[in-house]
Amino acid sequence: MGNAGASTVGGARRSRADRARQVADLLRREIVHGGYGRGRLPLEAALAREFGTSRNTVREALDLLRGEGLVERCPGVGTTVAAEKYPHGLHRLLGLAETLHEHGEVSNEVRTMSLVEPPAAVGRRLGLAAGEQVVYLERLRRLNGLPLSLDLTYLVRDAGEPLFDADLERNDIFVLLERITGQPLGTAELTVEAVNADAHTAAVLDAPRGAALLMIERLTHLADGRPVDLEFVRFRGDRLAMRGHLHRDVEDVEDAEHVEHVERAEDVKRAEDPEENTCP
Repeated sequence: MGNAGASTVGGARRSRADRARQVADLLRREIVHGGYGRGRLPLEAALAREFGTSRNTVREALDLLRGEGLVERCPGVGTTVAAEKYPHGLHRLLGLAETLHEHGEVSNEVRTMSLVEPPAAVGRRLGLAAGEQVVYLERLRRLNGLPLSLDLTYLVRDAGEPLFDADLERNDIFVLLERITGQPLGTAELTVEAVNADAHTAAVLDAPRGAALLMIERLTHLADGRPVDLEFVRFRGDRLAMRGHLHRDVEDVEDAEHVEHVERAEDVKRAEDPEENTCP
């Protein structure tokens, strides 16, 4: 794995667990990108040769992937892909059914929907005056019948209220919002983080308690800039992989370097002028 002739730092101290993690990462990518389909992985000996490591290391790597639910090991058969991870792009503003249409049918179970006065933090994000109500919507979303995500959504009232009469079981909210408002969606602010499934969420998603989930917080704006949809989406981490395409902008790099230079100069100045650090 890598150039055997290259110098290394701490290479001799690397444990088998470190090497197994590295192999698991590479195998996971092949599985997520369909390198093995839903079929069988190469034999341990072949994988050991491919990655330039021992069979014990490969075995540990496969154990890691089995713990994630990606593969299963069957006596007399070998290691096979147990579950498919579906790609979810981060570079386009699409609904779940729009994103995963090539992978099957998305269905939505509306667990609750009501007109409520939102928490103050939600109202601020949506730019609402105190006391303004929103439509609160909670959905369990399935792909090909399997639980995929639990979505908690807050919608501004004028855009959300018509959804009470809409077909929410077979439509993305994004598509319906564009029909209701008469304009396309524009931009969204996005945060992605890893969380553990609490007992309630685990039960809804049919996942083990404490299982790793991908949580997306997304504030979506119409094309005119108005925020209309704030959602908190918890995805099963064993069934979804986030993907995106990033571009390195030279101007951004130069701006970052300039800020770092200014901050370093200020630190030096403070160190050389102790009076600036003296409290009155």
